[in-house]
Amino acid sequence: MKPVATYQKLRGGYYTPEPIADFLANWAIQSPDTTVLEPSCGDGIILASAVKRLIQCGAKREVIAHLVRGVELDPEEAQKAVERILAMNAAYPATVETRDFFTYCQEQLAKNTHFDAIIGNPPFVRYQNFPENHRAIAFYLMQLTGLHPNRLTNSWVPFLVASTMLLNKRGRLAMVIPAELLQVNYAAELRYFLSQHYSYITLITFKKLVFDGIQQEVVLLLGEKNGSDHTGIRTIELDGIDDLRTYEHTTLAREQLKAMDHSTEKWTMYFLNEEELALLRRLKNHPKLTTAGYVIDVDVGIVTGLNEFFVLTQEQVEKHALMPYTQRIVGRSAQLPGIRFSEEDWLANVEKQSPAFLVNPPDEPFYRLPESLQEYVTSGEERGINKGYKCRIRNRWYVVPSAWVPQAFMLRQVHHYPKIVLNDAAATSTDTIHRVKLRNGVPARTVAASFLNSLTFAFSEVIGRSYGGGVLELEPNEAEKLPLPLIGADALNLDEFDALLRENNISAALDITDRVLLQDGLGLSSEETAMLRAIWQKLRDRRINRKPDSALKRV
Repeated sequence: MKPVATYQKLRGGYYTPEPIADFLANWAIQSPDTTVLEPSCGDGIILASAVKRLIQCGAKREVIAHLVRGVELDPEEAQKAVERILAMNAAYPATVETRDFFTYCQEQLAKNTHFDAIIGNPPFVRYQNFPENHRAIAFYLMQLTGLHPNRLTNSWVPFLVASTMLLNKRGRLAMVIPAELLQVNYAAELRYFLSQHYSYITLITFKKLVFDGIQQEVVLLLGEKNGSDHTGIRTIELDGIDDLRTYEHTTLAREQLKAMDHSTEKWTMYFLNEEELALLRRLKNHPKLTTAGYVIDVDVGIVTGLNEFFVLTQEQVEKHALMPYTQRIVGRSAQLPGIRFSEEDWLANVEKQSPAFLVNPPDEPFYRLPESLQEYVTSGEERGINKGYKCRIRNRWYVVPSAWVPQAFMLRQVHHYPKIVLNDAAATSTDTIHRVKLRNGVPARTVAASFLNSLTFAFSEVIGRSYGGGVLELEPNEAEKLPLPLIGADALNLDEFDALLRENNISAALDITDRVLLQDGLGLSSEETAMLRAIWQKLRDRRINRKPDSALKRV
């Protein structure tokens, strides 16, 4: 695999499966005179599909070189693309330019050159690996459109923006894009940009992961310009890659087109039907709902630099005589089974020899440390732990900062549902679990109870983000945006809910809280309440049922 700076694809060296390449080309190319661009063509798999499609539409072989153009930074990959097209098209290869796409885009815009169809699988390169000379032009192009790129902006974002700029007024764009487009905050401006530039947007997703060997979920983004100012979006979920072989492009026009909210809201919303969408949008501004950030301050857990060194079992602590210099800690969501983290829970972790102790030396120079601590710190330096970035930037590498004890915990990575867990054990947590402070005098019991309801669960699925492995992640700023129904929460029996959650009986808990918090507290009908439960379950199940596509072994 070439260095990341050569713009290897999102697939991390994995080629675009032929069914995907063919599908993109077949949808985007509608006539024999369609001009086609592939902005990062790699070894030419998608270009080959474009050539096949043009020939199917009736294009003469000798005009292919004038219709199909690829751009590829890596000379070796570019040569493979030329050879691939030459092998299938006799003496008339497609034109492949070996250069940076953003420079190419800038030049074509200056010439007022545009394309009827742009298809591809843009590279997935994080900011720090994005070559600065290319990134500068990419970000300049984004800024021309009013966007504000930053250090979170991945290379696929400006690829999508620049491609849109090169598209004809009635052109079509078809690309393989990370599912991050639907849900991450750094793509919020991009979602708004796309909603403004395309008359119709189609998102095709898969229940199975379609790139063999990686946990990256992708979507097929189909954008169509038709001169109309009406913008709509449709979402289509297929089982796996084999479904693309038989899916008819004409079927797209019959799929439900939903009105887009021209805002930066996450596109995970559009997996819901119109009635479900309308309910969430209406409830978002319900006067009796409280935004979580009003009652809680959510912060990350402790970043130790290396948990293996700083978070120890009782046996390890006793071996190194470190007990007087430790603090209680919890390190995994699985160690928070209920809605309380009790003294008994922490002691159970200790008994199981789970890492439950944070090494917390005094903030003193090395020579003032007790002998047992000096020996342990020295062992860490012998292992090079002090040279790791998180340790190296500290004043004293062995002193873990911000080891405060929160009033409650909140799951950062959620499997089934989010929750606030009261911290009755005076422990802190690693950064796999958020730490929570209470605000504005609302009791911790009330806040914890108010989180357990179908409305908050449903909004967590559209406010958070999920990845290929099916985990829902809520960053602190996202967690603080969750709506909470506080009315009636103070009367709920937290001990009853703690027992139900430990029995994995969330349905029974929701039956109680939905009636008290949503129907009695907010005045929602039983039908609205049932719909909220169904929305949560639909989005949750879509997230957690991701599996590798066995068909990948056959393509």
